[in-house]
Amino acid sequence: MIIDIHGHYTTEPAALHTFRDKQLASLADAARKPSTDLGIADEELLKSVQPQLKLQRERGSDLTIFSPRASGMGHHVGNEAIGHAWSRLSNDLIHRVCSLLPDNFAAVGQLPQFPGAPIDNCIPELERIVKDCGFVGVNLNPDPSGGYWKSPPLTDRYWYPIYQKMVELEVPAMIHVTGSCNPAVHFTGAHYINGDTTAFMQLLQGDLFKDFPTLKFVIPHGGGAVPFHWGRYRGIAQDMKKPLLAEHLLKNVFFDTCVYHYPGIELMAKVVPVDNILFASELLGAVKGIDPETGHHYDDTKRYIDQLKTLSDADRHKIFEGNARRVYPRLDAQLRTRGKAGKAQAVA
Repeated sequence: MIIDIHGHYTTEPAALHTFRDKQLASLADAARKPSTDLGIADEELLKSVQPQLKLQRERGSDLTIFSPRASGMGHHVGNEAIGHAWSRLSNDLIHRVCSLLPDNFAAVGQLPQFPGAPIDNCIPELERIVKDCGFVGVNLNPDPSGGYWKSPPLTDRYWYPIYQKMVELEVPAMIHVTGSCNPAVHFTGAHYINGDTTAFMQLLQGDLFKDFPTLKFVIPHGGGAVPFHWGRYRGIAQDMKKPLLAEHLLKNVFFDTCVYHYPGIELMAKVVPVDNILFASELLGAVKGIDPETGHHYDDTKRYIDQLKTLSDADRHKIFEGNARRVYPRLDAQLRTRGKAGKAQAVA
């Protein structure tokens, strides 16, 4: 089985965008507050995800872990009440898609974060989507200010209430920023990669996993700049008198393969332990074009992994399936319930 752990609902029905426009307009005129009944039939939802289903078939993946559009989370937009309503509505659409197509999609949700608001305020929505809707994970934004980095680092006790609930519910978080409102920082080309890299450095500086030894994070987009500068981070950890990265972070921190060229994936596979790499393509995400050098889509990341000659069959199984089941235990349980037990694997 091939599990793509990073997919976003970027083909949403137009009614969702209409709702969002009216919702934000209601900040100036409360009379324009829209109804949360979007009037989207199941048939429209099924039609909306045909591009994802087509690419699953063509590229050879089986199941996509599916969450709301990352740039659309918009934690810095509006006010906290707006964010709660928007997150609930977005998560409900993900739930409906995954319920209609459980063999193709598994649900991950967004949290109603807002700059300066207590993270505790996100716990009810986290509990709802996991307990009531069967979500297997959540996206956690380390910078809800949208590019101005006003929140404490991820190791600060500010975040502990959500970590405690994640551990209790046995769900991991993908560390994923949303859009940037900083004009100097492009969202997909800079802010996303900055977010990934900054999150790793914050975790390196602290000792979070002494307090939460079973907490799990996925850093997307190949870990930002981290694999390319693996020696830098190993050296910084050493200078800080931290344990080696394998002991300090890598029992809890994982990286996906949303890296859009073969040399990047090749580098990642050389420096990051295979137990910490999870297959992903961001289906459908930031880069949808065709690479003129190869004639293939940039985001067809399975092709790059297939080309890696250094991987054993056991390693490929870990990247494509085994690691995802281990990091997302609720997904593994759902698959087992449907008679897809997978195969046992050893962890180095």
